Amino acid sequence: MADGSLTGGGLEAAAMAPERTGWAAEQEPASLEKGLFQDEESCSDCSYRDKPGSSLQSFMPEGKTFFPEIFQTNQLLFYERFRAYQDYILADCKASEVQEFTAEFLEKVLEPSGWRAVWHTNVFKVLVEATDVDFAALKAVVRLAEPYLCDSQVSTFTMECMKELLDLKEHRLPLQELWVVFDDSGVFDQTALAIEHVRFFYHNIWRSWDEEEEDEYDYFVRCVEPRLRLHYDILEDRVPSGLVVDYRNLLSQCEESYRKFLNLRSSLSNCNSDSEQENISMVEGLKLYSEMEQLKQKLKLIENPLLRYVFGYQKNSNIQAKGVRPSGQKITHVVSSTMVAGLLRSLLTDRLCQEPGEEEREIQFHSDPLSAINACFEGDTVIVCPGHYVVHGTFSIADSIELEGYGLPDDIVIEKRGKGDTFVDCTGADIKISGIKFVQHDAVEGILIVHRGKTTLENCVLQCETTGVTVRTSAEFLMKNSDLYGAKGAGIEIYPGSQCTLSDNGIHHCKEGILIKDFLDEHYDIPKISMVNNIIHNNEGYGVVLVKPTIFSDLQENAEDGTEENKALKIQTSGEPDVTEGVDLEELMQCATGKMELYARTDLSEQVEGNCEIVNELIAASTQKGQMKKKRLSELGITQADDNLMSQEMFVGIVGNQFKWNGKGSFGTFLF
Repeated sequence: MADGSLTGGGLEAAAMAPERTGWAAEQEPASLEKGLFQDEESCSDCSYRDKPGSSLQSFMPEGKTFFPEIFQTNQLLFYERFRAYQDYILADCKASEVQEFTAEFLEKVLEPSGWRAVWHTNVFKVLVEATDVDFAALKAVVRLAEPYLCDSQVSTFTMECMKELLDLKEHRLPLQELWVVFDDSGVFDQTALAIEHVRFFYHNIWRSWDEEEEDEYDYFVRCVEPRLRLHYDILEDRVPSGLVVDYRNLLSQCEESYRKFLNLRSSLSNCNSDSEQENISMVEGLKLYSEMEQLKQKLKLIENPLLRYVFGYQKNSNIQAKGVRPSGQKITHVVSSTMVAGLLRSLLTDRLCQEPGEEEREIQFHSDPLSAINACFEGDTVIVCPGHYVVHGTFSIADSIELEGYGLPDDIVIEKRGKGDTFVDCTGADIKISGIKFVQHDAVEGILIVHRGKTTLENCVLQCETTGVTVRTSAEFLMKNSDLYGAKGAGIEIYPGSQCTLSDNGIHHCKEGILIKDFLDEHYDIPKISMVNNIIHNNEGYGVVLVKPTIFSDLQENAEDGTEENKALKIQTSGEPDVTEGVDLEELMQCATGKMELYARTDLSEQVEGNCEIVNELIAASTQKGQMKKKRLSELGITQADDNLMSQEMFVGIVGNQFKWNGKGSFGTFLF
């Protein structure tokens, strides 16, 4: 913006957190009554309500000095801010017109004088009185109120110092630094709300580089709405804590790069055009610009709610494996809230009985599963007895251990409460989990994340809250005879370069059944996927979704050159299959890749359409990746290359799965 003071606090590290400067952090949440222009019939011409009395709540600031109550306005709901910015303040303005549109809005709703406010900075608070408003500059003309009230962190900051400071500022203060003193008459309600909207916008939405972006009329849709949604998603703990930290760091880095870029650009304008210094500065400027563009793209990826969900948070688990116990001994950990004689006898007979010649094994008893997991070393076993266990932390499993339930999954329930990220975090080389029901509450990330290594889940029940299971790049996940449901995201997310085997499971009542992340990028490996005899049903969206870039569609069109390989990919699987003349699934896959393996042959049935469609799409994507690599090698002058070197072998076994009653069908694609 033209006035630098408007953006001074907009890109600090806590930009996307609630306003924490002083009172904003102290105010308790409260449900406000009607906000700014909340009713259809209220203020259609931006005038005041006829109803007397204030509809807003007040708040008493804390501090050494007894200040008057101020309007509590920072607890506005998402839709209240959304509507104010969309319908009354910004509308369809360009980024370069934001200040102009904001000034026009303020002229209609802001009282030009007669109201008092607390001027609040990081150093002091002082009571002032507004005498006029400079709408174009978004500033209020003020004077010190009587009696003089000031609360300063600097003891030497006297009334004379304050007067000198106001004189230096020509008694003009940015509106976002003013908190309007409460007045129960209702006359200054809209003034307080209007200033709150200005303050919130420049602290949380506006970026100092926005004007240099595409100056189109969709600024609200392109920037304001996604940033506003992200702000409230963070407030409501819908974003992983690690991603919030990353976002704030990116924001800080981008602001720093932009500041350096502006300084460099300013110095270039004062340099001799033929000087060597200018040439060096030009190179530095290009590097800064490139760095800044990369940072902005990362910010946009996080700000867009759909892309944030699709690509996920690449969390790097810092869990360190303990390795083998120094003594070399392996321990069996038994978890039970109460241990009775009958249960102990059964355990000794079924699980703790020592085989002849077997090394003596120590047994430890725990009252909760989290303490047992934390006590494990490489090769340990945790046996969880029947009961309902409530935990408040994360199961961080970094060693190869076995976690098994003693009984039926519905009798062995581990429930996670309290806000947090992951429920079960796996990084061990070979982890086995069986016979347990996991119940997730108030979560941000999935119920189970496999970062690396191999994790086997057998005969378990997963009652999810957000995403279900996430299989990261280079990780291996096997899920057998288990039931997964309730995920507000995908039941299972499969990342590029991972290996996922799903056999005889139920995946249902999720937003999407299975989400396969994009693997067309040259840096990604093709995932190895096996799905056999699963029932994927009653999901809100698709049974299986493949994420791929828009360029894929163009490549597919160009690839239709009549070759036998492409003809195989174009075999239709829609409509009622003919059992006598149908295409054998194994032949279809071998024809397309030449090196496919199959778990078993199955007859074409009413469910084969979904299996064939998924196989076709994965094979087609694999083929296109191979073509992209061929093209890149050709451009480098490499005209002869083995297909085995250019495209990795993809193992696909997708047979016998049933897709029923999914809201959008058995298979879909998401283009980005």
